[in-house]
Amino acid sequence: MKPGPILAMIALLFLGVWLVLQPTLRRGNYDLDVRVGSMEILLARMPETQPASYRVISPPEMAGIIIPPDELDDFLAARLDAWLARPSWERTLLGFFNITRWATFGWVVIGLAGQFAFFGRMLIQWVISERSRVSTVPEVFWWFSFAGGLFLFTYFVWRKDIVGVMGQATGVVIYARNLRLISKENRRIKAENGNA
Repeated sequence: MKPGPILAMIALLFLGVWLVLQPTLRRGNYDLDVRVGSMEILLARMPETQPASYRVISPPEMAGIIIPPDELDDFLAARLDAWLARPSWERTLLGFFNITRWATFGWVVIGLAGQFAFFGRMLIQWVISERSRVSTVPEVFWWFSFAGGLFLFTYFVWRKDIVGVMGQATGVVIYARNLRLISKENRRIKAENGNA
């Protein structure tokens, strides 16, 4: 076995882990974690201020806001009121997809596209094998695998899901390697047929 694919797997694995860890390391320490609807609000206590205030760490659109302790309840109540002001169906769908706003729904679509590609690869392989009555893995299986793995890798990085990233990092390289081997074999067969 050549070392290239193994090195590519290791590199993609480290890249994925690094991409997942960066937001976590950047957000630093926090003292209070409050969930309002599907939004997670992280607050850091600022003991150097008198009285000790809170600084919003996350979500990014609120990061840096300083909240005096006597205004914390009002701040959180306003977030809750904003959440409850949304229609029930919208709150349900945002919660179902585990997103805080519709602007991030594109990431969910990427994840779903990856899952559909994985389903599609198995469906195609099954249909082709049933038709030929022999277990067959067609080239299109590897293309669907590669696309699905790439979409899911991207989606898991966005979700900061280390388990998903680790699972897809190795698969993407294996699918790409199989496509490379198929391409080399096709060129070899073409060259042999051209010389015959």
